[in-house]
Amino acid sequence: MNLRDRLGLSGISGALLLPAAFLLTMAISGAASGAESKRQTQKETPKAPVPASQSGQAGIIGKDGAPMVLVIGGEFTMGDRVFGPVHKVHLDAFYMDQYEVRTSLYAAFLRAIHREKPYNWQLMDLQSDGDRPVIGVDWYDAEAYCRWAGKRLPTEAEWEKAARWTDGRTYPWGNGRLDKSKASYNWDGKRRWEGYRTLSLAGSYEAGRSPYNIYDLAGNVWEWVADWYDRDAYKNSPTRNPQGPPAGEFKIFRGGSALSHPADVTAALRNRGSPTGRAITIGFRCAQSVPKQAPLPVRPAP
Repeated sequence: MNLRDRLGLSGISGALLLPAAFLLTMAISGAASGAESKRQTQKETPKAPVPASQSGQAGIIGKDGAPMVLVIGGEFTMGDRVFGPVHKVHLDAFYMDQYEVRTSLYAAFLRAIHREKPYNWQLMDLQSDGDRPVIGVDWYDAEAYCRWAGKRLPTEAEWEKAARWTDGRTYPWGNGRLDKSKASYNWDGKRRWEGYRTLSLAGSYEAGRSPYNIYDLAGNVWEWVADWYDRDAYKNSPTRNPQGPPAGEFKIFRGGSALSHPADVTAALRNRGSPTGRAITIGFRCAQSVPKQAPLPVRPAP
């Protein structure tokens, strides 16, 4: 068995180019209540409460049984000084899966739809791994699952807003430092792939949630998004509901993984790979558009 197979890179193009630190890691290691006591107030500045409509307290259950949270419509800051240019984007409201798609949900999909199993699926134990994210899926697998569940893959802009809120933060929890209490990543450079147990159970990192109450947007597994990759996409991006280029060679995945270098789990970082590539570090979550309300009928004048 060659190195690429042992690392779970079967079918991944050699052009997984962004960022280089991710490839090196793969090769080597295969977001309080507003009411506080006076004493607490003296120790730290209280944070302004997040509106319920922005905190994930408004949501739905998807057809696949997965909880989804509302990301309200409006403007946010997309891009940073490395992955830029920084620009303002306006998005319509949408729902996003609160957790990455888990193996138990993907197993139900496989039982309903005749489709090739994910890479290394035989090494997964539903009893112990059912709440860990599915991995070893290519972009087409992810897209098919979301469509089966009555959803879709999020656009790159939707994913970034879900992770960065409206203030252009570095991480889903804010601009505070990255540490192992907030995300699953290769924090000490020594993590190796040890099967599905390398991945964290859904919802393990309370301190790492985004303001929308979405988990694991940093680390655990990279997440496929809908867009084709274009290095200059931000330079030519529409300011409302960008969908990405109409075609391309690579698809985008975001967020970093359990094997990622710390620099690779920032919320603005973009990565790309072959849409037919399957890796032990790539999974996904789904999104769903908010139905537009039909206008109320107007009673005819007498």
